[in-house]
Amino acid sequence: MKLPSLGSPRTQIILFLASCVTTYLSGGPYFAATLMGILVCHEAGHYFVGKHLGESVSIPYFIPLPPGISLGTLGAVIKMDEPVTNRAKLLSIGAAGPIAGLLVAVPLLYVGLTLSELGPPAPDSAIEGNSVLYALLKYAVFRQWLPGETVDVIMHPMAFAGWVGLLVTMINLLPIGQLDGGHIARAALGARHEVWSKRLHIALPLVGLAVAGVMFAMALDAGKDTLGALNYARYGLVPWLVWTALLLWMRRQAGEYHPDVDETPLPPAHQWRAIGMLVVFCLIVTPVPFRPVL
Repeated sequence: MKLPSLGSPRTQIILFLASCVTTYLSGGPYFAATLMGILVCHEAGHYFVGKHLGESVSIPYFIPLPPGISLGTLGAVIKMDEPVTNRAKLLSIGAAGPIAGLLVAVPLLYVGLTLSELGPPAPDSAIEGNSVLYALLKYAVFRQWLPGETVDVIMHPMAFAGWVGLLVTMINLLPIGQLDGGHIARAALGARHEVWSKRLHIALPLVGLAVAGVMFAMALDAGKDTLGALNYARYGLVPWLVWTALLLWMRRQAGEYHPDVDETPLPPAHQWRAIGMLVVFCLIVTPVPFRPVL
């Protein structure tokens, strides 16, 4: 992605304000304040750790999107004058954003759940996807595993924004290309990461097909006809295809390969940090972001 050179922050300020407006129009004040707060903290993690480690880092460029067809933003990116070649630094900067964002997203999601209610989902409503962490937070608040057979969380806008924060972080931690997860994996694996990054990119639509297959079988078991089951299954396939396409576009914008790093082995503490980020990814992975009531 071509970004202006470091200097006046006017462009970043305009994009930030535009993103505040589009997220407000998409979900109202609670949603906008919560989601933008999570994203700001995420990018601040990258910025301050990068500065602390002596790297030239810009303040974030937020990406506003039209309300109605999106949640109002595609997140944000930062610009660095030079690629980070030191593996320990790359891991620290890459991990700082997701960690900072989650430190805000998780408590805000919990508070949002306490403001939410339980009730039967509307027949034409969409059910947000579960992750291990999200399911545990719902259990902590409501003392039952949700969604149940006839009841689910009617989400407060703050809870929905917190859930979106988890989803965005999960996507960002995919160990592919120049996502945060790609930086972490590159630091952990060195040059081997490029091969695994390509393999994982190819695997994304295959994961989507597997998820769709499970959903197709579930729909048939629930009494749907073949067409209805296929329509239900597409909610498991389409997100993985979208993520595949976005990553392909990002790779072409940034160059086919991740910038080279030195082959100095990571210190043990950084190796454990990389493993910790893999555990975090497993806790927040959401195979089906949205699905209709079955």
